[in-house]
Amino acid sequence: MCEELARPGAVGRGNDMSSDVRFSRAGRAAAAPGVKAADGAAARAAHELGPVLRARTDVLDIAYHAVGPAGGTPVILLHGWPFSPVGSYAEVAPALARRGYRCYVPYLRGHGRTRFRRGGTFRSGQQAALGADVIAFMDALGVSQALFGGYDWGGRAACVAAALWPERCAGLVTVNGYLIQNLATAREPLAPAREEGAWYFFYFLTERGHRGLRRDREGLARVVWRRNSPAWRFSEAEFAEAATLWGNPDYVDVVLHSYRHRLAAAPGDPAYAGRERQLLDQPEITVPTVTLDGQDDGISPPTDGSRYAAHFTGPWTHYVVPGAGHNLPQEQPDAFTDAILEVAAMG
Repeated sequence: MCEELARPGAVGRGNDMSSDVRFSRAGRAAAAPGVKAADGAAARAAHELGPVLRARTDVLDIAYHAVGPAGGTPVILLHGWPFSPVGSYAEVAPALARRGYRCYVPYLRGHGRTRFRRGGTFRSGQQAALGADVIAFMDALGVSQALFGGYDWGGRAACVAAALWPERCAGLVTVNGYLIQNLATAREPLAPAREEGAWYFFYFLTERGHRGLRRDREGLARVVWRRNSPAWRFSEAEFAEAATLWGNPDYVDVVLHSYRHRLAAAPGDPAYAGRERQLLDQPEITVPTVTLDGQDDGISPPTDGSRYAAHFTGPWTHYVVPGAGHNLPQEQPDAFTDAILEVAAMG
């Protein structure tokens, strides 16, 4: 039984393609926003997720955490920029593990202990590379199919992987909806209010931005955390844990390329040219999907999901989560956990 509400709620499309407005487990979990500010948060998170493990692909030596029974349903949880997989999923992954899921939490290329295997490899941060990394990671682990969950860069990687390799994705949870960039319209302006939130995209186009990121990664990240999640009162321990990722020797190159490529200001890695051509068609995502918007997101204002609904052609439900900004899994972990459970049941 679901209680009907006008707002905030969920817009859904089931197998019969009908629409409704609902108040689900994700809505209930999100209704009481909380703040995590304990000084020991980072230490507890690392303990909950266990040691850093490694998976080798053709391109990367990927650092990751694994939580939950070895035979459990696989879930791949992908972090955003400039955030940490440990902080983002410190509560989500153990909660899913207690329900029998096997959660894999990798560090994206250019972050933490993930390393490129060869010095001559293009330090790309483009969307096709991020999506291909998910599939290569699964291959390295021997995982044939998994649930995908992510936000920001991680949500984009999950969307790309789900769209181009649907047979590998059992279900998708993505924050801010359909995140596959439309590079054909990269030079078309958005509304000024939306452009304002994306200030660092344009900063990174310049040599000034390059130097700024290289000189003060933490200062820039702190501004992004506060601007993109204005209601989140993160602790200094949480921020310090994430800052350990930004010392990766490829961090600056990968970050700059990601933002320059998405604005059509830098060429992509030729190795991913074929995949980028596929993404130009804005491919549909056919797998069961739950999309989430944070009600307090400072860069991607919450919507009813209608703008990108046509891209999700399988079972799909959308929620607006109160008390959440851009880093939704860390700010409202119960809502994100419930979304994973819901999409698992939709398959």
